[in-house]
Amino acid sequence: MTTPDGCTPPTPFAVTTCPVCGTTARAVKLVTLKALLTPAALATLDPQEAHRFCPDAACDVVYFSASRTYQQAEVKVPVFQKDERGLTPVCYCFGHTRADLEHAVREGRPGVIPQSVQAHIQAGRCGCEVNNPQGSCCLGNVNRTLAALQTPAEKGRTGCC
Repeated sequence: MTTPDGCTPPTPFAVTTCPVCGTTARAVKLVTLKALLTPAALATLDPQEAHRFCPDAACDVVYFSASRTYQQAEVKVPVFQKDERGLTPVCYCFGHTRADLEHAVREGRPGVIPQSVQAHIQAGRCGCEVNNPQGSCCLGNVNRTLAALQTPAEKGRTGCC
Protein backbone atom coordinates (compact mmCIF):
# COMPACT_ATOMS: atom_id res chain seq x y z
CA MET A 1 0.00 0.00 0.00
CA THR A 2 1.32 3.41 -0.94
CA THR A 3 0.75 6.59 1.07
CA PRO A 4 -0.56 9.79 -0.62
CA ASP A 5 3.00 11.11 -0.97
CA GLY A 6 3.96 7.99 -2.97
CA CYS A 7 5.98 6.31 -0.23
CA THR A 8 5.52 2.78 0.96
CA PRO A 9 5.25 2.57 4.74
CA PRO A 10 7.89 0.42 6.41
CA THR A 11 6.97 -3.17 7.17
CA PRO A 12 7.22 -3.95 10.89
CA PHE A 13 10.20 -6.15 11.68
CA ALA A 14 8.92 -9.63 12.49
CA VAL A 15 11.05 -12.12 14.42
CA THR A 16 10.07 -15.69 13.59
CA THR A 17 12.10 -17.64 16.15
CA CYS A 18 11.92 -17.32 19.92
CA PRO A 19 14.71 -15.03 21.12
CA VAL A 20 15.25 -17.24 24.20
CA CYS A 21 15.16 -20.81 22.87
CA GLY A 22 15.37 -20.41 19.08
CA THR A 23 12.20 -22.42 18.38
CA THR A 24 10.30 -21.48 15.24
CA ALA A 25 7.12 -19.78 16.38
CA ARG A 26 3.66 -19.23 14.93
CA ALA A 27 2.15 -15.81 14.40
CA VAL A 28 -0.72 -14.92 16.70
CA LYS A 29 -3.35 -12.25 16.26
CA LEU A 30 -3.35 -9.23 18.49
CA VAL A 31 -6.78 -10.21 19.85
CA THR A 32 -5.19 -13.31 21.43
CA LEU A 33 -2.70 -11.26 23.41
CA LYS A 34 -5.32 -8.69 24.37
CA ALA A 35 -7.54 -11.46 25.73
CA LEU A 36 -4.89 -13.48 27.57
CA LEU A 37 -2.16 -11.18 28.86
CA THR A 38 -2.39 -10.08 32.49
CA PRO A 39 -3.31 -6.40 32.95
CA ALA A 40 0.29 -5.43 33.78
CA ALA A 41 1.64 -7.23 30.70
CA LEU A 42 -1.13 -5.84 28.49
CA ALA A 43 -0.08 -2.33 29.50
CA THR A 44 3.27 -2.96 27.77
CA LEU A 45 1.84 -4.39 24.53
CA ASP A 46 2.83 -2.63 21.32
CA PRO A 47 -0.10 -3.27 18.97
CA GLN A 48 1.96 -2.20 15.95
CA GLU A 49 4.36 -5.13 16.30
CA ALA A 50 3.89 -8.66 14.99
CA HIS A 51 3.66 -11.22 17.80
CA ARG A 52 4.40 -14.94 17.87
CA PHE A 53 3.68 -17.90 20.15
CA CYS A 54 6.59 -20.07 21.35
CA PRO A 55 5.42 -23.69 21.74
CA ASP A 56 8.62 -25.04 23.34
CA ALA A 57 7.71 -26.75 26.63
CA ALA A 58 11.13 -26.01 28.14
CA CYS A 59 10.96 -22.27 27.39
CA ASP A 60 9.19 -19.83 29.73
CA VAL A 61 8.40 -17.44 26.87
CA VAL A 62 4.82 -17.65 25.61
CA TYR A 63 4.69 -14.62 23.28
CA PHE A 64 7.32 -12.39 21.75
CA SER A 65 7.78 -9.57 19.30
CA ALA A 66 10.88 -7.81 17.99
CA SER A 67 11.11 -5.78 21.20
CA ARG A 68 9.44 -7.74 24.01
CA THR A 69 8.86 -11.22 25.42
CA TYR A 70 5.97 -12.36 27.63
CA GLN A 71 6.51 -15.25 30.06
CA GLN A 72 3.99 -17.77 31.43
CA ALA A 73 3.43 -15.66 34.55
CA GLU A 74 2.16 -12.85 32.29
CA VAL A 75 -0.60 -14.99 30.77
CA LYS A 76 -3.96 -15.40 32.54
CA VAL A 77 -4.31 -19.14 31.88
CA PRO A 78 -1.96 -22.14 32.03
CA VAL A 79 -0.43 -22.81 28.61
CA PHE A 80 -1.07 -26.37 27.35
CA GLN A 81 2.29 -26.70 25.59
CA LYS A 82 4.17 -25.59 28.72
CA ASP A 83 2.15 -27.07 31.60
CA GLU A 84 1.69 -30.84 31.87
CA ARG A 85 -0.62 -30.84 34.90
CA GLY A 86 -3.86 -32.78 34.55
CA LEU A 87 -6.12 -29.78 35.04
CA THR A 88 -4.44 -27.75 32.29
CA PRO A 89 -6.87 -27.21 29.42
CA VAL A 90 -6.25 -28.95 26.14
CA CYS A 91 -9.43 -27.43 24.71
CA TYR A 92 -9.80 -23.90 26.07
CA CYS A 93 -13.23 -23.19 24.59
CA PHE A 94 -15.06 -26.19 26.00
CA GLY A 95 -12.96 -26.92 29.08
CA HIS A 96 -11.48 -30.32 28.23
CA THR A 97 -8.35 -30.98 30.30
CA ARG A 98 -5.55 -33.54 30.09
CA ALA A 99 -7.30 -35.41 32.91
CA ASP A 100 -10.53 -35.51 30.86
CA LEU A 101 -8.68 -36.99 27.90
CA GLU A 102 -6.93 -39.56 30.10
CA HIS A 103 -10.30 -40.53 31.58
CA ALA A 104 -11.85 -40.91 28.12
CA VAL A 105 -9.01 -43.22 27.05
CA ARG A 106 -9.32 -45.32 30.24
CA GLU A 107 -13.06 -45.63 29.64
CA GLY A 108 -12.45 -46.77 26.05
CA ARG A 109 -14.17 -43.69 24.59
CA PRO A 110 -11.37 -41.47 23.26
CA GLY A 111 -13.40 -40.30 20.27
CA VAL A 112 -16.09 -38.62 22.38
CA ILE A 113 -14.15 -35.43 23.14
CA PRO A 114 -12.85 -34.69 19.62
CA GLN A 115 -16.31 -35.43 18.20
CA SER A 116 -17.86 -32.99 20.68
CA VAL A 117 -15.28 -30.30 19.89
CA GLN A 118 -15.79 -30.82 16.14
CA ALA A 119 -19.57 -30.44 16.56
CA HIS A 120 -19.05 -27.15 18.43
CA ILE A 121 -16.67 -25.92 15.73
CA GLN A 122 -19.20 -26.74 13.01
CA ALA A 123 -21.89 -24.92 15.00
CA GLY A 124 -19.71 -21.79 15.06
CA ARG A 125 -19.09 -21.82 18.83
CA CYS A 126 -15.30 -22.07 18.78
CA GLY A 127 -13.42 -19.07 20.16
CA CYS A 128 -9.85 -20.32 20.06
CA GLU A 129 -8.41 -17.01 18.85
CA VAL A 130 -9.35 -15.48 22.23
CA ASN A 131 -9.35 -18.52 24.53
CA ASN A 132 -6.36 -20.61 23.43
CA PRO A 133 -2.91 -19.10 24.11
CA GLN A 134 -1.63 -20.44 20.77
CA GLY A 135 -4.36 -18.39 19.08
CA SER A 136 -5.60 -21.23 16.88
CA CYS A 137 -7.86 -24.26 17.03
CA CYS A 138 -7.42 -26.63 19.97
CA LEU A 139 -8.64 -29.73 18.11
CA GLY A 140 -5.15 -30.63 16.89
CA ASN A 141 -3.88 -30.55 20.50
CA VAL A 142 -6.80 -32.75 21.56
CA ASN A 143 -6.09 -35.32 18.83
CA ARG A 144 -2.30 -35.34 19.42
CA THR A 145 -2.79 -35.76 23.17
CA LEU A 146 -5.25 -38.61 22.67
CA ALA A 147 -2.90 -40.29 20.20
CA ALA A 148 -0.06 -40.09 22.72
CA LEU A 149 -2.25 -41.59 25.45
CA GLN A 150 -3.43 -44.56 23.42
CA THR A 151 -1.62 -47.78 22.62
CA PRO A 152 -1.39 -48.73 18.92
CA ALA A 153 -4.11 -51.37 19.43
CA GLU A 154 -6.47 -48.81 20.99
CA LYS A 155 -5.93 -46.37 18.11
CA GLY A 156 -6.91 -49.00 15.55
CA ARG A 157 -9.93 -50.15 17.53
CA THR A 158 -11.46 -46.71 18.10
CA GLY A 159 -10.61 -45.03 14.81
CA CYS A 160 -9.53 -41.96 16.74
CA CYS A 161 -6.46 -39.94 16.01
